[in-house]
Amino acid sequence: MAILACASSSIMLSSTSLKKTPFLGFSSSSISTKTTTSSILKQKFSVKCASSTKNLSMVPLEQRWMFSDEEAYGPDIWNTTWYPKAVDHVNTEKPWYVVDATDLILGRLASTIAIHIRGKNLATFTPSVDMGAFVIVVNAEKVAVSGKKRLQKLYRRHSGRPGGMTVETFDQLQKRIPERIIEHAVRGMLPKGRLGRHLFNHLKVYKGADHPHQAQQPVPLPIRDKRIKKEN
Repeated sequence: MAILACASSSIMLSSTSLKKTPFLGFSSSSISTKTTTSSILKQKFSVKCASSTKNLSMVPLEQRWMFSDEEAYGPDIWNTTWYPKAVDHVNTEKPWYVVDATDLILGRLASTIAIHIRGKNLATFTPSVDMGAFVIVVNAEKVAVSGKKRLQKLYRRHSGRPGGMTVETFDQLQKRIPERIIEHAVRGMLPKGRLGRHLFNHLKVYKGADHPHQAQQPVPLPIRDKRIKKEN
């Protein structure tokens, strides 16, 4: 059967009178000049409406100038790469995780949190889209570090005025603002820019074992790192 295509439908005709050539597809000599409209109508044909294929994606309107009429109104076979839509990353539908930072090593805990905030644990991970979850950290004042970092690791901040540099150790900052230690570690593992600032809002760090997010029904954060717990 041969297909004669138009803008709205396609007509299928028997190809008994059409012969293919290796160069031009259908040779003009193979079609008899005596063929008339009445002889074509006598052959068997079927009409299939193109509108019945509802699931096919169409070529965007601004790109149709690159195609012929048959290609422009057919399925879009070029742009097949999947990209998340707005319905794929709605904040109200994202999961919430909670983790107890007691005796967990700071760097390994921060990397696990950053993976789930970015959504790298998902098959639908997209670097430029917020696909991750929310993470709640409790008992931030009990986070651990290895070696001599408790006394040698330094945190610097500047007031913006001349001579306004303030330097304090890990132990000093943990006694003053323990939440800032985990926030500083996770922030350094997120993208630098507008997306990173948006993802940082998914981190909730609290001192003590209580948090105000029971309504979100958080589940325990899955931790695969076997060396995240500090050995006493």
